[in-house]
Amino acid sequence: MPSMPYIPGGDAAGVIEAVGQNVSGVSVGDRVYLGGQGSRTFSGCYAELLACDADLVRPLPASLRFSQGAGVGTVYATAARALHQKARALPGETILVHGASGGVGLAAVQLARAHGMRIIGTAGSERGRQIVKEQGAHHVLDHTAPDYLKALMDATKGPDVILEMLANVNLAKDLTVVAKFGRIVVIGNRGTIEINPRDAMGRDATVMGIVLFNASERELNSLHAAIAAGLSTGVLRPVVGTELPLREAAKAHVQVLAPGAYGKIVLIP
Repeated sequence: MPSMPYIPGGDAAGVIEAVGQNVSGVSVGDRVYLGGQGSRTFSGCYAELLACDADLVRPLPASLRFSQGAGVGTVYATAARALHQKARALPGETILVHGASGGVGLAAVQLARAHGMRIIGTAGSERGRQIVKEQGAHHVLDHTAPDYLKALMDATKGPDVILEMLANVNLAKDLTVVAKFGRIVVIGNRGTIEINPRDAMGRDATVMGIVLFNASERELNSLHAAIAAGLSTGVLRPVVGTELPLREAAKAHVQVLAPGAYGKIVLIP
């Protein structure tokens, strides 16, 4: 746990109220979102005002609401890093986004669609599956159904890339369906799991973990340059599932762990 006093939150969007001396590239009144989170991070976004280094703010297009901008920084950078910097996904490949209705999952679907991939997404609720389909997935499966892996293999010879949001439940199964020379990127996990390494050996498959905080400043700048381009053209469209007042932050923490959630949960000061 962090030492107290502590203000949580690493993602935000808003208007620049003031700039320090010798700061260039940003001005008072600019609409921005925070795009930090790598080796240079900070806390304090659960607030009405916050201070950060000028090179951590990125332009927020006028077409996006601030609540959408608050859902950009971590989720899109995580999805883009997993897809491009770790899995080295190629246009034409098939990708399985396990848990595609969440913030990172929806970002991954949009990024993969823009990259020319064939996308299979999973979600545990009807509303979640509908949103995943709307965001560009070619096939959407119910990962609570006992036969969903059969449906997956009926739709594809096996995904070349799997983005895994709940590895303690799904990783062993992922290793039985991933394509030969496939890559599994673990983005989320809530416990331990037993796997059979032979499932990876027989496929020459690779399992990688990702934490955005390990990204270098150069990698982050590359990610956010691509994200900014996607936001400005409308290719990337942050999905907000719930907006709550800041005073109900505890309620948001409960919701984010509940099954059936979709999109980003955003706090409004």
